[in-house]
Amino acid sequence: MSIAVTSGATGYNLGHSNGLYNNGATDDYKATSKFIPDIWSGKLQVKFYSATCLSEVTNNDWEGEIKDVGDKVIIRSTPTITIRDYAKGVNLTQEVPESTPIELNIDKGKYFAFVADDVDKIQSDIRLMDTFSDDAGEQMKISIETQVFAGVLAGITVATSKGNSAGAISGNIALGTTGAPTAITKTNVIDYIVDMNLVLDEANVPETGRFIVIPAAMAARIKKSDLKDASVTGDSVSMARNGRLGMIDRSVLYSSNNLPIDTGKYTIFGGTKDGISFASQMTKMETLRSPNTFGDIVRGLNVYGFGFTKPDALVGGVVTMG
Repeated sequence: MSIAVTSGATGYNLGHSNGLYNNGATDDYKATSKFIPDIWSGKLQVKFYSATCLSEVTNNDWEGEIKDVGDKVIIRSTPTITIRDYAKGVNLTQEVPESTPIELNIDKGKYFAFVADDVDKIQSDIRLMDTFSDDAGEQMKISIETQVFAGVLAGITVATSKGNSAGAISGNIALGTTGAPTAITKTNVIDYIVDMNLVLDEANVPETGRFIVIPAAMAARIKKSDLKDASVTGDSVSMARNGRLGMIDRSVLYSSNNLPIDTGKYTIFGGTKDGISFASQMTKMETLRSPNTFGDIVRGLNVYGFGFTKPDALVGGVVTMG
């Protein structure tokens, strides 16, 4: 009895010439014989992450004071002193300044947990636990930022800092609402940003440290706009030439894919870091043996909290892309 070796489209097929072990079909070499070994790339495929800018638009002055979920940070505020008219011979009215403390509750937590199997670690020349941990860290940042940005519009409690009647003095600046969003085009996108800064001006928000977070689609309309005057962005080369999304009308612009979007309606916001207080701490990071398999469990717990501690330092709106 002789052995016949035939080649197929996906590999090689070994069978007896008498047909006792060959059914006439080409065996899948990956499922049966595996005479051709798999060659794994020593370099992982590049993975793209959503850019995060949470640390650039929030303050974290109290981050080092938290240790676990349930912690509470008490933030003292500056009291407002009353200014009164003076009249000769009239007794002065005195007051005892009292500040209203703000509580920043560390009431949220996110975790990751994965198993690095011993077999995979032995067969792979890639540092799996480091690679997986790095990915978990990136995913953690994206998840937390998305949650913070989702609450921005509700957190801006000053009526004149958002909507279609914005402006503490003007009262007629249209920044858009969920029911009546503002359509953004390459023609009016710069005007919209200038209007956001006007709202901040009328709220006496300092010019230093201003920012505006916008979606990528709005950033594209800025790059397509007739922005030929480099002095508007503060850059030496006009945006139309270098494609850089920099500063426009005193505000640094950040493009983010983590802003809320609902049926084509984007929530955008700006202001200074004073508006949102954020505190985060990776309180647990541990490795332990898995009781159910041969491998190491790697898990981490990140506790955090955020609050809109000075909402009058923020401005917000709802836009669509026209």
